Amino acid sequence: MFKKLLVPIDGSELSHQAIQQGLDLARQLGASIQGFVVEAMPALPTMGTHLANYQREVAEHEATTEAHAQRLLKLFSTAAADAGVAFEGAYERNDDVAGAIAGIADRHACDMIVMATHGRGAFGELLFGSQTKRVMSLSKLPLLVLH
Repeated sequence: MFKKLLVPIDGSELSHQAIQQGLDLARQLGASIQGFVVEAMPALPTMGTHLANYQREVAEHEATTEAHAQRLLKLFSTAAADAGVAFEGAYERNDDVAGAIAGIADRHACDMIVMATHGRGAFGELLFGSQTKRVMSLSKLPLLVLH
């Protein structure tokens, strides 16, 4: 039934739990995992920003975010290999985290999304929003939410 699980991660303690739970579920189902990291876009320049400085800041941001994403995906890949689960990793820069998650699930023909939620409560969601709820509204796939 479920052959490919999407597990988005961000490096938090909750995402480490999502990795372990996703691997356990994939092993039980005989499924593979698509690991995914969404990194923020570089900040836009402000008034008075010199073009050369901005270009340098963008290049530094891109190098830093790529290194972060690659490090997370390597850790996930190693854990998947240890668990005997087929793994593919991907990352993208996008300020629309939920949209990026729903998009890659479609592009990579995933059957289910497994993700952790911070569970901030109503006030926290008002302040920070809920990526999990947005993914649920954007995707027609089953969503396993870990808390």
